[in-house]
Amino acid sequence: MLLSGIPRNSVVSPPATRPSIRRFLRMSQPSDTQYTDRRIASEVADPPRSPFQILQHIGPGLIIAANIVGSGELIMTTKTGAQAGIALLWLILLGCVVKVFVQLEFGRFAISHGETTLASLNRVPGPRILGINWIVAFWVLMISTSTAQLGGIAGGVGQSLSLTIPITGDYAKAVSCPSTKEIQQWAAWKTTTSESNAQPTNPLTPKQLNVVQRIESELQELGARGQQIQSLALAGKPLIDENGVSLVDPPTRDEKIWAILLSIGTSVLLWYGRYKLVEVFSVALVVAFTLITIGNVFALQQTSYALSSAEILQGLSFGLPGGDAALITALATFGIIGVGATELISYPYWCIEKGYARSTGPREPSGAWLQRAQGWFNVMKWDAFASMIIYTLATAAFYLMGVCVLYSEGRDPEGMRMVGTLSRSYVPIFGEYARWLFLIGAFAVLYSTFLVANAGNARMIADFCGVVGLSSSDHESRQRVKLVQWISTLLPLVCAIVFLFFPEPVKLIKIAGLTQAAMLPMLGYAAIHFRRNVTDERLRPGRLWDAALGISTVALLLAAGWGVWKAAVDLLPR
Repeated sequence: MLLSGIPRNSVVSPPATRPSIRRFLRMSQPSDTQYTDRRIASEVADPPRSPFQILQHIGPGLIIAANIVGSGELIMTTKTGAQAGIALLWLILLGCVVKVFVQLEFGRFAISHGETTLASLNRVPGPRILGINWIVAFWVLMISTSTAQLGGIAGGVGQSLSLTIPITGDYAKAVSCPSTKEIQQWAAWKTTTSESNAQPTNPLTPKQLNVVQRIESELQELGARGQQIQSLALAGKPLIDENGVSLVDPPTRDEKIWAILLSIGTSVLLWYGRYKLVEVFSVALVVAFTLITIGNVFALQQTSYALSSAEILQGLSFGLPGGDAALITALATFGIIGVGATELISYPYWCIEKGYARSTGPREPSGAWLQRAQGWFNVMKWDAFASMIIYTLATAAFYLMGVCVLYSEGRDPEGMRMVGTLSRSYVPIFGEYARWLFLIGAFAVLYSTFLVANAGNARMIADFCGVVGLSSSDHESRQRVKLVQWISTLLPLVCAIVFLFFPEPVKLIKIAGLTQAAMLPMLGYAAIHFRRNVTDERLRPGRLWDAALGISTVALLLAAGWGVWKAAVDLLPR
């Protein structure tokens, strides 16, 4: 057996094509000699054995949990609950659980070989586009949309700060009005139930009637502005003033100013920060708000917003909601919630920085190395499953809040009203204090995502530079460390620029979710390839684990295929 675990006949002959195409698409796999285990024997350490000692060494999974709670859980999961109701609870929970086996397979390979994720993915057999592996090539597209997603996150933090600490107050004033979609829906319902149509063919349901009354109440609170909006909406005219400026979504500056200030502060923090700072800061921000959210869900069960046991069972019955919009949102959510594609790739980087691979030492045929590798992988399993429990509880809590409050009130978080709408899910329990409670909490979880994701993306981009030969391929070299530092500093500023030019947080996050969903089955395939062909045979799991890994990959493939197909259909001209 070769210690590298890579077959000797690793180069696959290209198909008979024209030379230009053959140069562009090359079926190849790097040879054994291209792999170098740079771990140092003097840095090995025995793994902890007792549960208490193991818990002291977890951390990378908690960083990942802090990353995903902000975008996937807080925004997309709550939005899915608001759109679909209880019907997709099963899909949300499935999205959290199935990916952990792929996550751990990447982690197992990092312990086996001590190699970073993109360098590993670049070895997977398949077409090579301009010299890089097909999976890595798609990663370039995904990281671009993920950077745009972080622009949406920066906007979300800017919105929460604009409502908490307004600078000019223009944003808070603008979002006090219902959205254009809500107003148009209200006008359509009012028309069908007007006095001239005393017996409408489709009378309003109790839920629709509540929505109409809520929108009318909110418009009345706006005074003259609200009256003007009502008149224009009922007349079917554009909701603009005499100067052509939107009465519903006027240009605002507060959230953009806060997004810029936040990005600058994050750049400074990441310039000086290292692994420990990211771990402690991100986890502390998320834990408190997640606990409050879970408590809020339990408290809602004592109010008129409570869900019955029959409704919970309905949500677990593998049913689908009516209409495509909710399902598209759910599939985009599936790509982000739990461990998304970005987190699957970045997880081994944090494990390497934590020291799991370094403490295992360079691979050798001795029994001592095998014991260390198995021990540190056991620590990694504790880390991954502990974080899975945390983000699954958070995901379920955010989804049920969206179902209980936002769905029943006919609210849909979107655009510049995203944060304000999400905060409504806390009002039934905490009253008007909910505004402050949620805004502080939203800042905590959204900023933790912004911080951790930028730090993780910087490590991946720096690794990509090593893969294509623009930087050192040694992930612990001084050149690589400085490159990570510079990219960490620049990325938050790029995210702020994205938000300034496209201030639609939910759309940015949804686009990123779809590209991540498309990449998930590729990562599942890569995990199976590592498991069967590359990872040290002594570390390979048993049949039960293989079955779970296979089920995970199939689930990722089905969700990605459906989501990408529906998104493509929606984008095509009709």
